[in-house]
Amino acid sequence: MRAKLIAGNWKMNGNLQSAIDLVEGIMAGDPGKARLAVCPPAVYLMKVGGMLAQSKIALGAQNVCDRESGAFTGEIAASMLKECGCSYAIVGHSERRALYGESDELIAARFAMALQAGITPILCLGETLDEREDGVTEAVVARQLDAAIDGSGIAGIAQSVIAYEPVWAIGTGKVASPAQAQAVHAFIRDRLAQLDSEVAQQVQILYGGSMNPANAAELLSQSDIDGGLIGGAALKANDFLAIAQAV
Repeated sequence: MRAKLIAGNWKMNGNLQSAIDLVEGIMAGDPGKARLAVCPPAVYLMKVGGMLAQSKIALGAQNVCDRESGAFTGEIAASMLKECGCSYAIVGHSERRALYGESDELIAARFAMALQAGITPILCLGETLDEREDGVTEAVVARQLDAAIDGSGIAGIAQSVIAYEPVWAIGTGKVASPAQAQAVHAFIRDRLAQLDSEVAQQVQILYGGSMNPANAAELLSQSDIDGGLIGGAALKANDFLAIAQAV
């Protein structure tokens, strides 16, 4: 049975003190049977990582550079994230795709670099509202997934986590219905099964898109939803823990 992972993406929120308070709140709570990870802004990785060192909560980054080192101002190498204690790195988040123009190919390169450093990439896939209304959700998700497979093979997928995040449900308060979310998760797993059925069954596929304490239990009860990539609700320790306890 696949373990459930609840990962908090803090995005560009908070300050040092709020980060400390949030971590202390999460560490003091009961996550139930869920595995937890937190992805703070990069400038707080060392501090948060130090706080989590003796806990079972994993540390993740919000992005990773596609190059090993060099003249890439503003980027952070996977090896640097590893030194900070990162176990995970989010790649291909819809905000990176939409706001910063990251292509499928660039995201695939970031994905590969995380793997090379021994970091588990959390590969984000998802369609916009226009794409859903045009009936091309599966085509979009397949294209995004295939780019990572083309770059790192199915073996790379076996060492990753996938997050389905319908763009229209991120930070909007709108949520894909459990049936809608399950359908896309099942599509992703079926597509992987065409290459390797064992990998398809073992890989965790998270749902990301306004998951909160009120809707978490129903979403997490779906057979192909293995956790959540949590945005706004991850900024409150009680809400984040409530989602974990819904597992």
